[in-house]
Amino acid sequence: MKYKTNEMLPVRLKGVGDGLTITLDPLQPFELLRQNVGKIFERLGHLTINAKVVIDTGDEDAHEELVRNMEKYLKDTFSVGHVSGSFPKRSPSKERIRQRDIKRSWEHYNSDVLMLAGRVRSGQKVNTKKHLIIMGDVNPGAEIIAGGDILVMGRLSGTALAGQPDNEEAIILALDFCPSLVQIGSFVGAGSGTYQRESAEVARVENGVVVVDDYLKANPFGRLPWPEIR
Repeated sequence: MKYKTNEMLPVRLKGVGDGLTITLDPLQPFELLRQNVGKIFERLGHLTINAKVVIDTGDEDAHEELVRNMEKYLKDTFSVGHVSGSFPKRSPSKERIRQRDIKRSWEHYNSDVLMLAGRVRSGQKVNTKKHLIIMGDVNPGAEIIAGGDILVMGRLSGTALAGQPDNEEAIILALDFCPSLVQIGSFVGAGSGTYQRESAEVARVENGVVVVDDYLKANPFGRLPWPEIR
């Protein structure tokens, strides 16, 4: 398997019934969202006149100001008929889990996380059954293995195997991501071993491929409505 870059689109459009639904990334600047929406609606032509438009921000925050500003823009520019906001509804089972976690809080939760401080040097091997956090660097020639996620608060230059043996939902995150090899579950990605970017990056499995993204831009957990146990 190999790395690929996954660019997140700030605006997506789909037709729903007799209306249109725009999915927006509320973390993006309004001007960028307005420009992208404008390009899409220009291609629709007369189909926008008196159309019903739903703006989906993708999370449970209403983002009322964003919806109001986009409503004014769409009505003034494209003569749409009605604009409203929308956000996902929680399923009863998820709501029960959320209420349970709120009542339990995190006070008495026993974690299986192994946290180490310092440099993992060449020839050293660290292996843990669940999650692994390293407050430091992982040198070339070092090997770190975890049954869950791997978080490196420094430079990752060695070999990192997360989600072992078969957890394909695990991630590998590093502030400086330049491993020689990564593996998540059974999926392998060959790294360059050289420094590439100046931001934290995260590796995860997507469609059978190890994907590496800028962590802040990808924001893989940003749409979770409340904290979940990993």
